[in-house]
Amino acid sequence: MTTDAPAHLPLPEVEGLLTAEESRATAEAIAEWQLPSGMIPWFPGGHADAWNHVEAAMALDIGGLRAESERAYEWLVGLQRPDGAWHQYYVSDDAGQISVEQDKLDANVCAYLACGVWHHFLRHKDAGFLEAMWPTVERAIDFVLDLQTPRGEILWARHADGSPWTFALLTGSSSICHSLRAAIGIAREVGHERADWERSAAALTHVVANVPDAFAPKHRWAMDWYYPVLAGAVTGERGRDHLEDRYETFAKEDKGIRCVSDRPWITTAETCECALAYLAVGMRDRALELFAHAQSQRLDDGRYWTGIVYPQQVHFPADETSTYSAAAVLLAAEALHGATSGASLFVDHDDVLPVLPEHTPDTL
Repeated sequence: MTTDAPAHLPLPEVEGLLTAEESRATAEAIAEWQLPSGMIPWFPGGHADAWNHVEAAMALDIGGLRAESERAYEWLVGLQRPDGAWHQYYVSDDAGQISVEQDKLDANVCAYLACGVWHHFLRHKDAGFLEAMWPTVERAIDFVLDLQTPRGEILWARHADGSPWTFALLTGSSSICHSLRAAIGIAREVGHERADWERSAAALTHVVANVPDAFAPKHRWAMDWYYPVLAGAVTGERGRDHLEDRYETFAKEDKGIRCVSDRPWITTAETCECALAYLAVGMRDRALELFAHAQSQRLDDGRYWTGIVYPQQVHFPADETSTYSAAAVLLAAEALHGATSGASLFVDHDDVLPVLPEHTPDTL
């Protein structure tokens, strides 16, 4: 893989739905709420978590704000625990002092750094950045894989005292599948083969795709429906059938995707993530339809409402716009535009992520 940096990275645009200037405005809106430390809270005065923070960092880069994006990664490097983890939620006071709001150590949250770092490398081919981030990524992934069961799923989290939770979540384990492949790509690029990670990723992907009983039941949640496809564990025709099987359960009458099946709560983030899942299985028209729905939640300043209730058309949480919602829009826009290497990360997995070894019962 070449290490030559591309001369120019275009801002994403989606014909008739989002212009390059609007993409830039959304990235600038995220940057406006980034703290001097580099932390990106959900909204001013709110908390940050490593997963949504990384997604926002990717969005800053997509929107042309590379320096701000790299500052976000530097914040995570400085905050990482000795065991490789981050706590669930952090808050910052007016003086910029960071404190822990929720001390749980969520495996999926910790793994997602690898996804962001690989996205940065795909876009910029910056070997120096990859080398600098490698120790942080390695510690994080080793922490996560210490929570893998003999069957392959990843337990949800550890308590702050180190004791593990007793169950795994399908959405979280699906996302970790994707993050693990990104981490393997990073390891190979910097010259550190991690065959143990490859075996672990193969086993995890097998369980996500084929062993639904391995996970705590969360059938009402849209993410449990589309994440196995978004993360690349369920692909091709099977992925298309998987999405179509429950589309009517979660899609609401030309409005977007409900975050839970039994409530009329449409969210920007779930709608855009689901668009990525459909794009990953070649259903571009459906992906564009969902992306168009998300644009109805755009404000004039480039921000996006977190969610809305229909038919009342009441925003929830009340009057909230969030950095992670705006970030999901830019990730979907980049993928739909398709003009950078980073655009393939969520929709053409085998093109930009390492292919995993075949899983056998003794993989782990």
